[in-house]
Parts: sequence; C-alpha cells; structure tokens
Amino acid sequence: MDDFSKLELPEPNLAELKTRYDEIAKGIEDLNGNDGRGEELFQWLERWDDVRREIDSWCNLTEIRFNQDTKNAEYKAAMDRLDEIHPKLTDLDVNIKKLLLVDHRQEKIAERFGAQATALWQCQVRSFDPVIEDDLVEEAKLVSKYNELLASASFTFQGKETNLSGITEYAEDNDRDVRHSALSTMWGWFAENRSALDEIYDKMVKLRDQMAKKLKYENFVQLAYQRMSRIDYTEQDVQQYRQEVIDKIVPLCTEIRQRQGELLGLDPLMYWDEAVHDPQGNPRPQGTYEHQIEQAQAMFDGMDPRLGEFFQLMQDKNLMDLKNRSGKAGGGFCASLLQQRVPFIFANFNGTLGDVEVFTHEVGHAYQCYSSMSLPLLDNVWPTMESCEIHSMSLEYLCWPHMEKFFGDGADRFRRIHLASRLLFVPYGVAVDHFQHEVYNHPEMTPAERNAKWRELEALYLPHMQFGDLPHLPEGGRWQKQRHIYMSPFYYIDYTLAQCCALQFWVRSQQNFDQAMEDYLALCSRGGTMPFQELAQSADLKSPFQQGCLTEVAGQASKFLGL
Repeated sequence: MDDFSKLELPEPNLAELKTRYDEIAKGIEDLNGNDGRGEELFQWLERWDDVRREIDSWCNLTEIRFNQDTKNAEYKAAMDRLDEIHPKLTDLDVNIKKLLLVDHRQEKIAERFGAQATALWQCQVRSFDPVIEDDLVEEAKLVSKYNELLASASFTFQGKETNLSGITEYAEDNDRDVRHSALSTMWGWFAENRSALDEIYDKMVKLRDQMAKKLKYENFVQLAYQRMSRIDYTEQDVQQYRQEVIDKIVPLCTEIRQRQGELLGLDPLMYWDEAVHDPQGNPRPQGTYEHQIEQAQAMFDGMDPRLGEFFQLMQDKNLMDLKNRSGKAGGGFCASLLQQRVPFIFANFNGTLGDVEVFTHEVGHAYQCYSSMSLPLLDNVWPTMESCEIHSMSLEYLCWPHMEKFFGDGADRFRRIHLASRLLFVPYGVAVDHFQHEVYNHPEMTPAERNAKWRELEALYLPHMQFGDLPHLPEGGRWQKQRHIYMSPFYYIDYTLAQCCALQFWVRSQQNFDQAMEDYLALCSRGGTMPFQELAQSADLKSPFQQGCLTEVAGQASKFLGL
C-alpha cells in the first residue's frame, strides 16, 4: 500500500466467501483427529486467518471512510451494507471456531499459539447464534443513527460555524462567560434532541436485552462480558474495583477540584470552569498543524528509533486523519488494516491541549498494533479492550519529557493538567460503567428513571460537580454525549482499569525513564497473546483488582500536584 487515501478494497461477495469458508471447514473436519502433530490443522488455520484479515480490513476501511465523511452517500451506502452483512460474516467465523474448539484440536492450537486465542473464540461462540442475526443488524442501524445525529450537530458561535468537536474549544476559553455560553449552546442542542436520543437508547436497551434472552442469558450484562471477551475477571471484580476508586480516588479528585477553584479564584467551581485548570488559561499547542507533526516526529525519534521509524511510516503512507471538519464524525480512534499490515489514526484537532493528549493516546494504540502485526493469528494482534488502553494511556505519560516541543514554557502546566485530568476521569469512567450495569440489570427503566440513576451516580462518584443553569445536565442528561454508552456498551471501565496500569508506568518513568520505556515497548510486542491481568503482570504492573492497587499512585500523584 503506497497511500491510504487511494486505498480501495473489494466488498466481499457472500456466496464466494461462503464457498471459501465451506472449503476450510471441510478441510478441518476431514482431519478427524488423525493429524498427529497438527501440521495440516495449522495450514487450514493459516488459510482461515488470511481470509479473516482480508475481510477485517474491508470492514475497517468501510467504517473509516464513513467516519471521515458521514455526508458522503457512497460511504453511507457501504456502511449500511456492512451493517447488513456483518452478522453473516460473524456466523461464518463462529462455525469455524466451533470446529476448532473440539477438544483435540483446541489442545494442539493452544500448544502452538497459546491459550488466549481459543479462550477468545469461546467468548465469541457464546455471544453469537444465527437467531440474533436480525437483531444485530438492527443494533448496527441504531448505532449509525446515533452517530449521524451527533455528526449533524451544527452551531453558529461567535460568528463561526462549528460542530460538537469544534465547540469544545470554547469550553477552555479564558473568558468565563464564553465558556458558559459555549456549554449552554452545546447542551442546549442535547436538550432539544432529548426525545430522539431517548428513543434511540430505549430501543438499544430493549434490543440488547432481547438478544441476551435469546442466547439464554439472564440479562445483557452477562452477554456483554462475553462480547467484550472479559476472560480473567468478573462483574464482582469490577464491583470491588469501583469501591477502591471511591475510597482512594474520589477524595483525591475532590481535593484537585478544590485546589483548582482556589487557583482560579472561584467559589464554587462550576461545571463550565472545570476545563480550565490554570489562571493563565490552559496551554495550547503552538504553531501550525504541520509544525506540530514535525515536532511529533522529533519527539518519537528522541524517545526510541523504533517509534521514530513507525511514525515516519504513518506520515509517508497518509495513515492519519487528524483535522476537524464539517461532516466528519466526532471522537478519535485507531483502526487496523491487517491485510496491509498498518494501523490508521482518526482524530479531531480543535486547537486545545486535548489534541496532544488524543494524538499521543492514539499513537500508543497504533504502535502496539503495528508491533504485533507479525504475530500468528489475527486474534493475537490486538489485546482485549482494557489491555489495549494500557498502551495508549501509558504513551501519553512517556511523552512527557518532550512536551516543550508542543507547549514551550507551558509544558509544566500541561503536565500538571494532564495528570489531574486523568485522575479526575477515573471516577467518571467508573460511573459510566456503573450506570450501564444498572440500566441493563433493569431494562424496564424509563428515560426519566435512567436520568435519575445517572444523577445518583454523579453524586457518588463526582460529588463536587455543579451544573448551575446549564440545560440538560441538571436533569441527568450528561451521559447522552458519551458515545460508548450507545455505540460500544460496557466499553468504558476499560479506560479506568488501564489508567490504573498507566499511572504505574508514570510512577516508574519518574524513577527510571529508560527502563519504563523498554518495559512499555516489550509490552506492546506481546500484543494480545495473554488476557488482561497476565499482560499487566508481564510488565510488572499491579492488577486493578488487587486491593490497594491505587494506594501508591494516589500518593505519588498527590505529591506531584502539591496537594
């Protein structure tokens, strides 16, 4: 692949694809356990893996193109077709996985490739049956509907046309009235679209609950844990971790907000003040977009030659789309093109310090993916979601010594703000997860009851928060802007579990940066060959489910922030 912008991949023909899968299935079945060392089995496995990489690349390219321009009719049509056929693609894969999970085959595969891949297949087999195919198509359509609704948000603010990504720039303005006005405008849009947002989510909740019941689960929580491939921890482990956050992090965050209010001379500190941490205003990345990319190259060259070479490749092949524009979906993500053996980074720069945070975060994902591309089996390239976030969040901290390249003499302020904001995120992230457990354990909740539950959890995890006269938020509507709740249910506690590990990397980098960097790069190279807690242990990190896991990082962070 020379240039991503010119990349085109053929849409799979389902009839032809089924023929290829049938051939692979027959080849595996014909072995009948007589393949002594498993060599023929591994050959069929390799053929299946090649097909999966091909299809996975087309799916990801289709999603990337749609996110790049949600108004493009051709991209929208391709996305709709993907939504329609995705369950059928899943069915083809699940049938092969069922054949591979027969005892004697599973044992040979685990001996050659490790047990993680077969453990993932078991989760996927347990979370799919053709009986839910139509439900999955409907779920994908609802996700696209939500994504398009948010992408359609348009505001005229201070004489400029902007979108949800762009208006957040004004939430960091030094002028308090501008911040209040910007957030009033943004949340006013959510208030105006409350009925549509409620309707979409209500349908999602009932649909997901219906799928779980069809698959003989008590509720969607159980199905979601299978869909998220949570292999080595349970709902009870997560509950214990939540309590650790309440005990160790919530009080620290209350102190951070109190100090922030004192520095800004504001009592009380209101929601529209929270994005500004410094009387001088938040530092902003300096120079043009092109200058910032040049500085990023210099940063990665200085950190490690492997990172420098990788980032040069990302530039050379046009594998990043970072500028905000009309019609582009919000947020940021990293996707993989496994057939082409490259990742892709998507973001929406808006001129705030968040640009650097999101950028270094997504590069962490991308480098991990790239460094794992040569691992056998698609299943080993990416770790499970909470493990993926260790790589992205840890790189944010490992880039700290180079922040002068982006912020000049504001680099120290950036570092303090970055650490404080990451700590402040943890209780919010846990609240999002707790909320989803409540919603799917009680799918009969009305929209008003869901909002009331969110307000109750805000009081528990975010006791300092004050919304004043802003629209939508006092009624418990803040969760509706959190895309993951709609689009990727239960994908959120992952960020906080990973943050617990990333903060340990931060502590280590303060003590011995070179060793922290080596440990990080080694962790990236392991890809998804182990479940979450084993990967953490392989890098000498404490599991978030271990009692007292947050004690040291909370103490070190408090000391660094001068609390």
